[in-house]
Amino acid sequence: MYESIFKRVEEKYILTKKEKEMFLDEIRKYIVEDEYFKSTICSIYFDNINSDLIVNCMEKPIFKEKVRIRSYNIPTLSDDVFLELKIKYNGIVNKRRIKINLKDFYKYQENNQINKENQIMKEIKYCFEYYDLKPAIFIAYDRESYKSKENKGLRLTIDSNLRSRSKNLRLEYGDEGEKYFKDDIYLLEVKTLGSMPIWLVDVLSKLKLYPTSFSKYGEIYQKEKLKGGKVYVN
Repeated sequence: MYESIFKRVEEKYILTKKEKEMFLDEIRKYIVEDEYFKSTICSIYFDNINSDLIVNCMEKPIFKEKVRIRSYNIPTLSDDVFLELKIKYNGIVNKRRIKINLKDFYKYQENNQINKENQIMKEIKYCFEYYDLKPAIFIAYDRESYKSKENKGLRLTIDSNLRSRSKNLRLEYGDEGEKYFKDDIYLLEVKTLGSMPIWLVDVLSKLKLYPTSFSKYGEIYQKEKLKGGKVYVN
């Protein structure tokens, strides 16, 4: 069973279309397109009937966690997807994930059993059982991915067309959803294993781009609450 662990610092920036174009023009000589440059990321986030995980995250504690299943583009039942436990502690993101066949994951949801179980799967299963997690929200967005030419620990992603749905919570049902932003707004994420390179700091300063706290799940949850909607689906 494939498994991986990421530990890094992440900073987010909200950009207009013009700011995105200016930013890419400034850093073009420092970056290259990632191997999977363009993709549509589809995720289902899990929570309980009280939305405990996302409510805790929005209170900005030192420790917070999210559980989700994710695919890059729309999968079929026979495709592999990523089951992830994302933990943020004192500003450091630790993402633990395994690759699992989508059909096998649904079998696990139905009977709480899985053929192969490693340490990461044990941790994820513990979260499912401790919090009594169920599918809560589907979130999708279109992503451009870049990496630094010289710094292997630096990645940049730019997400657009953020959308969600609270029904039909299965990845193979497509990427349709209600748009979060009315205009062309982009979410830049800077992901690094250490400090940012000077050239990136200078560009962000020159363009007056400042980090912001933006959780896709959190923002959509708040929007649904304001509309009187219900994120959790039985």
